[in-house]
Amino acid sequence: MKELVYLSDVVTLELCEESCNGCGMCIKVCPHEVFELSGRKAHIVRRDYCMECGACALNCPQNSIKVNSGVGCAAGIINGILNNTEPSCGCSGSDSNCC
Repeated sequence: MKELVYLSDVVTLELCEESCNGCGMCIKVCPHEVFELSGRKAHIVRRDYCMECGACALNCPQNSIKVNSGVGCAAGIINGILNNTEPSCGCSGSDSNCC
């Protein structure tokens, strides 16, 4: 089966490898194996596999990951269409379990 890849080079995912403490939380919570750990640091190895759910950023204790979550999630896309706005599920920075 071919692996699911979203649009290439459009993902907003950013990782500051300098501030990463290598805890591996991003690897544990990422459903698409976007990250790998080597040299006690996380690295983005499959950027185009990212669905921008934001789980990595929400669980990073060092705040080393930034992503415009909700852009790629179904709820965000539907909300954007219904409200004629940029895609957003509105859960970024909240305690919601949406993304």
